[in-house]
This record gives sequence, structure tokens and C-alpha cells, in this order.
Amino acid sequence: MAEPLSRRDLEFLLYEWLDVESLTERPRFAEHSRQTFDAVLELSADIATSRYAPVNRLGDTQEPYVGDDGKVVLPEEITSGINEYLKAGLVAGSFDESLGGMALPTVVNRASAAWFQAANAAMSSYTFLSVGNANLLVEYGTPEQLDTWVRPVVEGRYFGTMCLSEPQAGSSLADITTKAVPADDGTYRVTGTKMWISGGDHELGENIVHLVLAKAPGGGPGVKGISLFIVPKFLPDGTRNDVALVGLNHKMGNRATTNCLLNFGDGTFPADGEGPAGAIGYLVGEEHKGLSYMFHMMNEARIGVGFLATSLGYAGYLASLEYAKVRTQGRPAGHKDPTSKPVPIIEHPDVKRMLLAQKSYVEGALALGLYCSKLVDLQQTGDDAEQARTGLLLDVLTPIAKSWPSQWCLAANDLAIQVLGGYGYTREFPVEQYYRDNRLNPIHEGAHGIHGLDLLGRKVIMRDGAGLTLLAQTIGETIEAAAAIPALTEYAQTLRAAVDTLVTTTAAVWSAGDAAVSLANATAYLEATGHLVIAWMWLEQLLAVGTQTGDFYDGKRAAAQYFYRYELPKTGPQFELLAALDRTTLDTDPSWL
Repeated sequence: MAEPLSRRDLEFLLYEWLDVESLTERPRFAEHSRQTFDAVLELSADIATSRYAPVNRLGDTQEPYVGDDGKVVLPEEITSGINEYLKAGLVAGSFDESLGGMALPTVVNRASAAWFQAANAAMSSYTFLSVGNANLLVEYGTPEQLDTWVRPVVEGRYFGTMCLSEPQAGSSLADITTKAVPADDGTYRVTGTKMWISGGDHELGENIVHLVLAKAPGGGPGVKGISLFIVPKFLPDGTRNDVALVGLNHKMGNRATTNCLLNFGDGTFPADGEGPAGAIGYLVGEEHKGLSYMFHMMNEARIGVGFLATSLGYAGYLASLEYAKVRTQGRPAGHKDPTSKPVPIIEHPDVKRMLLAQKSYVEGALALGLYCSKLVDLQQTGDDAEQARTGLLLDVLTPIAKSWPSQWCLAANDLAIQVLGGYGYTREFPVEQYYRDNRLNPIHEGAHGIHGLDLLGRKVIMRDGAGLTLLAQTIGETIEAAAAIPALTEYAQTLRAAVDTLVTTTAAVWSAGDAAVSLANATAYLEATGHLVIAWMWLEQLLAVGTQTGDFYDGKRAAAQYFYRYELPKTGPQFELLAALDRTTLDTDPSWL
């Protein structure tokens, strides 16, 4: 069975391209070295391949259920595998040493997590969400809240969730109806229903810390009235809070992650003492600023979802690559002797096309995810100017880092099935599960349409277009470096033309004078800009490859060539559609559909 990720590719991206060793020159990471980074990555690869990957199919076929005692039941192998991860202390990776963490750079921590996401996406989600939950509280919580709710997560005893969506309100958070009423003791009583809560209930740890969006009195309508609350499954004294599991949602994939419908304050576990009914909640930060706080976790989760999609795409690519090397069928075109031996299917040009496509998608997406993760480290440790620059660039790239891998690494999974042919659809091979597991990610943490609106409607026009200007300038630096190298001149010229088209098209789109028209094709804008950004990632990798030779480096050149010749040209018609201010979707009457 193939490993779910490429150790060699991670080594190249981290050390030969991104030079993550240079981060150790910054005070925050001064205690680290190449050796400590490698030790974490090797440990992650070992646990992921020995404890997570072998039970990936088990979690798919024996999904969680609610037992007679009302508790969620998971296969013991999944519980023990997650415990192995926790015992290794990897959940503490990026947290400060003052909280018991390792203070790893985000880029190294993300690379570590990618091993687990590729090996067993569903198992990885429990700890992935818990870390995001704790990071939000580190940013906005009080010292007491950090001691009570964050330290146990870092220690591996508590888990965490984010509770946004409701049955009637998915991405439209302005329409949530969960309420929070102040109590006399400074806490709140939270009542309402939350839907699609990943990791919302289980018995993996001592407690589950829910971060819940709710509306407190006096906030007014819409998102400005939303506050954020810590609503734990168990209160600090160990008594049960009024958080009730109503049921588990049954998903197409990612089945071993519990996905829950939760009731808060319905009286199933009534709070003791006087005061209004409801689950006991603790306010995070100030009232009516909850959505801005939650975006801290959401943006982290969005990059994490991009990594999850990338990792699943990568696992599928490597599985189909291994299969193509050993599966014999057919003979080369023009070969006339029917008695000659069949060749491995990897010899056929169309199979190589499908493998090259997968390679260009997953290695390009992994580069983007790691690049964004290093931006987080630079923003966290840089001076004011560096923080402003990297923060703005990260804002622009986040919707792409979430959505592009969710679309195109899923396409890689589709191609992996195709490489295996009829076997690809069978449960005897893993590629069909990778596809089903990955199909969640174009929806999870905001559908493509949401991120298209975010990119075109906010990010590229923020600060009078400073976001787009910075993106174009940063890509331009890569183009200038590549233009000076004869072997890369053609790539540089092609990418420069695409960037110029992006800038002029953005101006044309917003010349409509009507936001509805400008944003009608925001998803096409997201797709085209995403392809351009991945082309940039490939040019960056080619610069790192330089004149080095060998199968690995030649493979990078082949994948980059494929992307520039087969994929980047697809943006031309999309930019033309956008510049024409096409109104097809806007003018279609719902009754016609």
C-alpha cells in the first residue's frame, strides 16, 4: 500500500523552496532546528501510516452510532489511534510553550497534520477542530478561560468544536435563532439548535468545548447582533451541561467523524440553581462581536479544509500511481504483434495525462497551503510592515487556499478512480473512498459561491484595491526572477499575461456600477484566479528546482509544463466571460428552472 503523502515532496517544499529553517532565526522559533522539524514530521508520518491509515476503511464501514445509553460509539481502533496521536503530544504543536505547547512554526505543524489528513481524514478532524477552537480562545479568551478550556486541549484531554450552522441557516449566519440570556452570575443561558457540527459528540476525551454563535439581547438584527460563547458539554465542576445530542447525520464520506444535531438548553440536562433555563455559556470577548471572533477560527479552518482536500487528493494520486505501475493492459499504439506482452498502463499516454493532471493539482495545492502557512508565521513574528504585508496577502489567498484544492484535488480523486478503471469503483481499493471523503470539502467551511463572493466582493478590492495590487506585485517578483532564466522565460511571459488579464478583468467587472452584475459570476472569478495562483506556485517550484536533475526534479518540470499547457489556458474564456459582464445567471427566472 502506498504511503498517503510524499516525504520527498514535503522535504523539497519545506527546505528547498520555502526555507523554513530560516524561521529559526526569529526569537519565537529559536529553540527549533531542522532536526526538531524533521523529528516531528517523521513521528507524524510513522503514527499516521501505522495507526491512522490501517483503520481508514474500518471507520468508513463501521461509522459511529448512538448506543442504548445515549453515548456515541466509535470503533476501538479509532479511539486508540487518536490516543496515540495525543500521547505523542502532537496536538500541542503550534501552541506557545507557556501553554504547554511546542511553539512549532505553523508551516511545520500543517505539514505534520497533513500526514494524518491523508492517512485518515475522518480521524484527523477531531483534533484539527480542537486545535482551531483553542487557537481562537488563545486570541480572544481571558487568562481564566485559557486555564479552564485551552490547557486541557493542549494536554490532549479536551476536544473542541465550532457551532455556527442551524437547520434553517447554513452559511446565512444573519438568520441564526440561537439565543443567549444573561444570568445573575455573569454567565449566560444559551438556547437553540445547531446542525452539521463535526465532532459534536463522542467519548474520546473528558470534555467537549463548544464555541457557539448566539444572539444576546440588544444586539439588533443581522450579524452585528451575534455573540460568541463557550458552552462545554461538562461544566468546570464536572456536572453535565444542558447540551443534548439529538442525532447523527449520515454522510456520503468522512463517516468516522461524528456529524451532529445538537440542542442547547432544551431541558435534557437542566442546569442547577436559580436563573433562566438553558445551557450555561461563557461569553468570549465582548457582546455582539462574536462573528468577528469566529472568523479567526473559520479562516484557520478554511486553510485546514484546503489541506484536507489536498491530502485526500494526494493520497488518491499516489494510490493510482502505484496501481498504474503494476497493472498491465494493452500495448503501445502502432504495436502490431498481438502475442507480445501487455505493458504497464503507466506507459499509455492517456494514463500519463491523468497522472500528470493529478500531480499538477495536488503538488500545486500543497505548495499553496504551505506558502499560506508560512505567511502566518511571518505575520506572527514580523515587524509592523511585514505583518501588514503578509496579513493582507493571506487575506487575499485564503478563499483560494480553501476552494481551489476542494475543487481540483477532488478532480484528482475522480481521475484516480479512472486510472484504476472498473477496480476504481470497488471497495477493495481506496480511491473510491478518497473521492467520497473529499466531496465534503467543496461545501465545508463555505461553498465555492461564498468564497467567490468573498474574493471578488471583498478581498481584491479591499483598501481601494490594495489586496489585488499586492497579489500582482508578489507574483510579479516571481515572474521577474524566472524571466532571467532562459528555461523559464516562456512560463514567465505566460504568467505575466495572465496577471495583466486578471487586473484588467477585475476593473472591467467592477465598472458595471451594479454589485449584482459584478458579482453574478464570482465563482468563475474564483476558479480563474485560483488557476493563476497555482501557476504561480508552479513557477516558484521551478525556480527552486533550478538546474538539478533526477526523476524527482524532472517530475516537477513535467507537472509544471502540464499545468501551463493544459490548465492555465482554461482561464482565458473565464476572464472573457467576466469582462463581458454576462447576465445569464442573473436574468434567469427561477420559474424557468
